[in-house]
Amino acid sequence: MSLQDQLIRWRHDLHRIPETAFAEHATGQYVTSALRELGFDVATGVGGTGVVGSLTRGTSHRAIGLRSDMDALPLQEIGDHAHISRHQGAMHACGHDGHMAMLLGAAAVLARDGGFDGTLRAVFQPAEEPGRGAQAMLDDGLLQRFPMDAMFGLHNLPGVPAGHLHVRSGPIMASEDNFRIRLTGRGGHASAPHLVIDPLVAAAEIITALQTVVSRCVDPLEHAVVSCTDIRTDGARNAIPSNVEITGDTRSFALATSQLLERRITRLAIGIAGAHGATCEVDYTREFGPTVNDPGAAQRIASAAASVLGADRVDDDCAPITASEDFGIFASQLPAAFAFLGSGIEPGRGGTPLHSHDFDFNDDVLTVGVDFYARLVRDFLG
Repeated sequence: MSLQDQLIRWRHDLHRIPETAFAEHATGQYVTSALRELGFDVATGVGGTGVVGSLTRGTSHRAIGLRSDMDALPLQEIGDHAHISRHQGAMHACGHDGHMAMLLGAAAVLARDGGFDGTLRAVFQPAEEPGRGAQAMLDDGLLQRFPMDAMFGLHNLPGVPAGHLHVRSGPIMASEDNFRIRLTGRGGHASAPHLVIDPLVAAAEIITALQTVVSRCVDPLEHAVVSCTDIRTDGARNAIPSNVEITGDTRSFALATSQLLERRITRLAIGIAGAHGATCEVDYTREFGPTVNDPGAAQRIASAAASVLGADRVDDDCAPITASEDFGIFASQLPAAFAFLGSGIEPGRGGTPLHSHDFDFNDDVLTVGVDFYARLVRDFLG
């Protein structure tokens, strides 16, 4: 079987058995079996359902980590391809099946051909989507049990030409914070609004006011996003509610900006609610920190990619994106860098947006990822 055929087989097999965060049992068994067949020493149950494969060649004590996420999303897949999800309400809509296949492919090439002196750690991380898996692996002693001098990660990116790679030094992905605003008024009949304290009107003003936080409070040279994403009440068609809850999401690249967003959201919500005679509670939680690439590690990615893909296919100073990733937790503990591999532009040929019900990883870029990973390991452990 050719490498390309094996990569597609791995990817399609994994696509059929998607499992959500910390439930990646069959997925973990699959990658464990594949790694052991390749001659890796394998540890399972790291951080719950994570898997770490180790392969040593030569005498060097240096080690490199390559990380792939494992978990699927709680979405129902739409499509008619032969490898469609067999699990109701779960699918690989973010390409983690492809990430795992590329890492297994790199493991296969490096196990077969060598060309490095040191240890390769193939890190299969659970629960990336809720941002809990990286910390769980660290809490389980990942870096003490499996020492690494640096770690690298790769994510497919629709909208970028297939086989092109984007990386940058410094922040490459944003933090994600969540907020929940609870308003309490005094409900009543819709025909008598003068007798109530209407929290829904206050909520409408708050939602509008929050759109000024970025434009009027954040330095225009910084990046930030504030989005209200859900509103719920206990009212009815003819009843003004007593309670309203607004939930939302913020993105930024610096802790100081995140703290500013928290202060302004809280102050606006409480102030506007008070002006209407309502009371207000604000919960603000930090879910993901930003992913900040180590400059030296980012340069290693750019160099390896240029040698494999050609310099014209590598953007080594790409714009950061406001999506979030818990790879940043690893990057806060050791030299690390994260990059994006373009999967295509046309819908159905790699360009379908991530987290779509009809997303399917572009098999044409699997070998590109493998070649890049193999070059990166050989350069780092050369």
